[in-house]
Amino acid sequence: MNRRLLVNLLWSLPLAGGFTRTALAVPALAPRRAGVPVVVLDPGHGGADPGAIGPHGTREKDVTLDIAREMAQRLTREHQVKVVLTREADRFLAIDERVEIGRAAQADLFVSIHADSAPTKEARGLSAYTLSAKATDGFAGALASRENRADAVAGVDLKGAKPEVRAILMDLATRHTAKASLVARQSIVKGAGRELRLLDNPMRAANFAVLKAPDVPSVLVETGFLSNPEDEQALRTADARRTVARVLARELAAVLARAPFA
Repeated sequence: MNRRLLVNLLWSLPLAGGFTRTALAVPALAPRRAGVPVVVLDPGHGGADPGAIGPHGTREKDVTLDIAREMAQRLTREHQVKVVLTREADRFLAIDERVEIGRAAQADLFVSIHADSAPTKEARGLSAYTLSAKATDGFAGALASRENRADAVAGVDLKGAKPEVRAILMDLATRHTAKASLVARQSIVKGAGRELRLLDNPMRAANFAVLKAPDVPSVLVETGFLSNPEDEQALRTADARRTVARVLARELAAVLARAPFA
């Protein structure tokens, strides 16, 4: 069974927690065009949730939105990728809304963009994270705990399907999604490292709620850490943010060009 069929089947099933797609206020999306890859860019935080705030007052929600907008322009203009932004302005979005936008778009890849506060101020550089029930280390676990406090977890509730169908669909979808997410994470980090400073051990995993769509490969990218003075100073400048956006757009396009990439 191919991934697109799995996506269509899972999309027909209800969400956990009693949520409906209309209740989550997911925007209406244009149908997929055959052969055109779709990426959902998720600028972290927004509205009443500023995210991390650096020593000089730089707000994570502003950094992530600026980078995501620039990435969207480049992906559309230079790489012919369809881009959906979970938010295009300074507004709050629940985590389950972000997840559901990725599913509604039937995205080939969901990328959540952040610039967090790290457990130690010495930590700096770009890193990328995939979903894992058990964190690869305390650093990744602390980041996931911080992000998950923003909202509740969303997922798929397959109670409307027969038990045997439920088990098979979920197993197939999550296996494919997990593998594809790892491939995307590795490609993004390897390519970005040619131009951008990387965090030590830049590929990690933890239980990030925003990465929990079972049918959409998902990666969380930390563009740097506002808790680090050097990273904050860089991310305060438009030039640095544009460079990060350019590099990430290029690497995402390279991943999507190989889709299905797992």
